Amino acid sequence: MVILSLVSCSFSVFSPPTNLRLHLPPVTAALCSHGAFPTSSTFRSELRPLLFRYLDRRETALVFRCSCLSSPINAGSQTVAESLFSLFRDIGFREEETEMVLEKNPDIKSESLDKISARVASLQILKINGFALQGLIAKCPNLLTSVELDPVTSFLVDELEGRLEPELVERLLAVVETSILLSFIQKVRLLILHGIPKEKISHVLSKVYLNKLLYQKSVEDIERLISFLEPFGGIGIIARRPVILNSDLDSQLIPRVDFIRDLSGEDDFATGTVLRRLPAILSYSVEHMNSHVEFLKSFAGLTTEQVFKIVHVFPNVISTSKERKLRPRIEFLKQCGFDSPGMFKFLSKAPLYLALSEDNLSHKLGFLVKIGYKHRTKELAFAMGAVTRTSSDNMQRVIGLYLSYGLSFEDILAMSTKHPQVLQYNYSSLEEKLEYLIEYMGREVEELLAFPAFLGYKLDSRIKHRYEEKLKSRGENMSLNKLLTVSAERFSKAAKDIEMICL
Repeated sequence: MVILSLVSCSFSVFSPPTNLRLHLPPVTAALCSHGAFPTSSTFRSELRPLLFRYLDRRETALVFRCSCLSSPINAGSQTVAESLFSLFRDIGFREEETEMVLEKNPDIKSESLDKISARVASLQILKINGFALQGLIAKCPNLLTSVELDPVTSFLVDELEGRLEPELVERLLAVVETSILLSFIQKVRLLILHGIPKEKISHVLSKVYLNKLLYQKSVEDIERLISFLEPFGGIGIIARRPVILNSDLDSQLIPRVDFIRDLSGEDDFATGTVLRRLPAILSYSVEHMNSHVEFLKSFAGLTTEQVFKIVHVFPNVISTSKERKLRPRIEFLKQCGFDSPGMFKFLSKAPLYLALSEDNLSHKLGFLVKIGYKHRTKELAFAMGAVTRTSSDNMQRVIGLYLSYGLSFEDILAMSTKHPQVLQYNYSSLEEKLEYLIEYMGREVEELLAFPAFLGYKLDSRIKHRYEEKLKSRGENMSLNKLLTVSAERFSKAAKDIEMICL
């Protein structure tokens, strides 16, 4: 049986109880005045059962220490403690959660309340509020007493103008050692100095492993990495592929760049073009890149120079699966009658053919066969190459549009054989040109059979402009070919000559 002797009860925030710890709800705490319970019979008869009832419950409550000895209370300490608990309460902490924070970082008790409040305010300025602020402090209570936090938050607010996303700031500040934060300022200033715009810093930092950048990369390491990449595009490559900052220069980047450079015939500009087009190529090992190069040389019969030219226009060939895509696609070209030189020319013009999904290619192959292309022919392969740059859905809608204007499958086949791009043009743009041809120019759709390239010219700046100029000089019956293919200088001169004759 527990016997309570309540001679006096003093309020305590930081010290754990020596005898009895009572967790009282706010309503009970409100009955206490200046740290002492009233000793009236009302308290004994009405509140004692309440106290016993709360002994075994976990409630959010103020903490009181009961003692049989009366002791004076330090009013100053009590005021600071109450203010500290009030600050944490405003953030969203319950009393027991505040105690846990204080246990994890006891230095908070001795830190100036003004400094703690200022650090909390600086985090709020960086848009870390609510649960995010509460979670960050609970995870890293040392931030509230860290002198390193002050210059970092000042840097984020004043120099970076608060551009970092709140989630990124949380990741940055959630470090084990706050002393490492100062190096963050130097590293970001270095990136800005080399050309990363401030407005892109948030994007760059969000794509790297921050802990690795903070703990494993010195400012000198980053400087060396940027300097090494300088001849090939430098900071521009990093801006497009920030995770490169996490790569090891000596064991990863240098061997990989050297491999591409050797493949190019030691052409720094061409190497830089490859890196700028696909910075992610630097994430592949030398062994991986070499296996793709050797496969193209052995299975497709290409030379090293030819392989690099394909890589130069389409670096993604290095990331394409050899067995799922490269082997069957090259085998298809062989079945269509291509030898190694012909294969090189085809792949140089339509390298996307190697990387498109099987579903994408099979749908397009079905459309091509439907309009009349024959299996295992070079004509079919060339048509496949031409439609790699359009979606299956757009291609289907384009064929449907031609049919709606009265063209047959045979007509579409004849047009695409003569001008393969007619199957890859944007549907909406194509619809506008056909409407203008028929409705405004008064031409027959069959004229496209003689000159399908008409559909490739820009409607406003070329087709409309030329046609309207011809109307002024009464030359509306000129063929589509002559109307559009003559040079601008010759067209202008001819229009003036006809105008003079008519006058």
